[in-house]
Formats: sequence, structure tokens, C-alpha cells
Amino acid sequence: MRNFSHLKPIVPDSIPVRSLLNKDLRPIGLEQVNAEVGLNNSITDPHLHRPQLALAGYVELFTFHRVQVFGNTEIYYLRTLEPQERVRAFERIAEFAIPVIILTNSHELDAEMIAFATARGIAVLRTAEETTMVMHYLSEFLANQFAPQVTVHASFVDVYGVGIMFLGRSGIGKSEIALDLVERGHRLVADDVVILTRKREDIIIGTGTSIAQHFMEIRGLGLIDVRHMFGVRAVRYQKRLEIIVEVEEWDSTQEYTRTGLDMEFATILGVEIMFVRLPIFPGKNVTVIAEVIALHYLSRMYGYDASQAFAQRLDAEIKRKSQQPPGTQNLRNLPMFGNDTE
Repeated sequence: MRNFSHLKPIVPDSIPVRSLLNKDLRPIGLEQVNAEVGLNNSITDPHLHRPQLALAGYVELFTFHRVQVFGNTEIYYLRTLEPQERVRAFERIAEFAIPVIILTNSHELDAEMIAFATARGIAVLRTAEETTMVMHYLSEFLANQFAPQVTVHASFVDVYGVGIMFLGRSGIGKSEIALDLVERGHRLVADDVVILTRKREDIIIGTGTSIAQHFMEIRGLGLIDVRHMFGVRAVRYQKRLEIIVEVEEWDSTQEYTRTGLDMEFATILGVEIMFVRLPIFPGKNVTVIAEVIALHYLSRMYGYDASQAFAQRLDAEIKRKSQQPPGTQNLRNLPMFGNDTE
């Protein structure tokens, strides 16, 4: 199994509260309630917290360092209290170093509460969306922000819906392979620099950098803009990584798989990914082979493995031949050798 442990993942320790005003969270429309206060506070945990028990007075297990979401439960509970009790309940939790409070459903806090949060340097944001939707978008956004990432020198292409990343030494032709695949109707994800992010325990997503995205460097030609040249259908922003293909020069002293019965895997960011070593030499149609790799992968996903099917057919034929009387067995009659008598 190929191991990419030398690629050290980058995991941020924290992100600023102002990142919640990112365009990725535009669907929930967060707005600032107390101006610029607390926007530089650090969020150090990707999980969210609903401070229901903390408002009621139980703060022993209050995870104050998380983003605090005030939904209907929190607001309606506060409204059951007398004004002075309500303020005291809020001040009890605001004494902690809370990075940000998010109000959903267009809820509002009393002016005294906003003033206390402002004095404590706590950012207060508000949205008109329902709590469930807000929690969904925030959880996904924070999971992405705190997800481990690595940067790889490679080309990444969506081939028949299968994410294939091509590795190899500089100048071996990774970009040319990707360009040829794009010309044949497939979609470029990234070239030269690929950013891999582990989204869940078994999913890695690849994308390009914001600067070089959809640009390719072709040696002898220079930079080309794939989206401008081939159209928006020739590119995509991100894709799940499903196959790693390592392109290398043909070496007659090396052993390469002939049957495919033993699949190889590579471990990257702790996730096992199908791995293919692809030896190349002048005249070899690497693009078509890349397409076949994708189709072969899809066939396996749908339950058909050509290697296993051939092995079963061969075993059945050998078994049938072994049951014939001695002296009548002829390996040339096996289907794998054909029946050419010339």
C-alpha cells in the first residue's frame, strides 16, 4: 500500500468570527447586531452549542468557546423571565469568553443584553432563517474550515464522473494528459497544484487554488485558460478523489500488474484511495487508458470485476479439462489461447 504520510496536513487552530460573514454563508444572511465588536474573536471548535441549560443557571458543562446559537427555545425561555432575571440569566453566560452569539428567526435581545455583550467584546449576529437551516449551514461551513488539508503537485480531472488525480515527476506530462482528457469532453478540476481536504472519515475532496484555478501550464506553449477556451462545461470547482494514478516511465526491470486481481491502495489523509501505477512510453495512448481506468472503477462499483470474472471462467475451464481422460487435455483448446490452427 502506498503511503503519503510525508504530506503533512494543515489543520487551522482557529478562525476569526468575521469569517462567518463569508460568501459561503450568504444563504443564511448573517448580519451584525453590535457593529464591528468581536469580529476578530477566535473560533476554536467546529461544533455549535445551544446554551439552554446555561441560561437556566447550569454552567458546569457550558462549552462557551463554541459558536452559541440562540433559537426559539432560548429566546422563548428568556421571555418567560422578569426583565431583571432575564438580564441576569444572559449576563451569567456572557461572563464567559464567548466568541459569538447568533440569533435565528429574526429574534432580538434586550438592549441591556446587547450592551453587556458589547462591553464583553462578544460579537452578536442575526439571521431571519430558521434554526435548523442555520445549524446545517454553520456546521458544514465550520467542518470545512477546520478540515485537514494537504497540497499536492498533480493534475485532477473528472473522468466519467470519477475523480482521478495524476501524479508523477515534473515534466512527465500530467498536464498534457489532463488537457487531452478535457478535449475529449471530460472536466478539469485543478492542474499543477491540487488542494485535498478530508470532508468526512472516508471522503477527500480535491480543488484548485483560487488564483490558478482552471489555468494550465503547457510546456512550450505557456498558460492557457481551460474555461475560456473549452467553456464552462469543461471545468468544475471541486470533485471527490476516487483514484490516484501515478504516471512513470516504463521500466523493464519493474513488475506491473497483469491481471488486476490484487488492487492497490494509497493512504492519504488517513483515507484509502484506489492506486494505479501507469507506466508510459512513446506512442502509448494514456488518455484512453485513463478513460478505461474510470470505466473499470465504475464497473466495480456496480458489482462487476473483469479480473474476477476471467479468473472464475479460467478456473471453471481448467476444472472441466481436468475431468477429461488422460491424454486428451490440450491447453490450446482453452478459450484464453484461441483455436487458431494456422
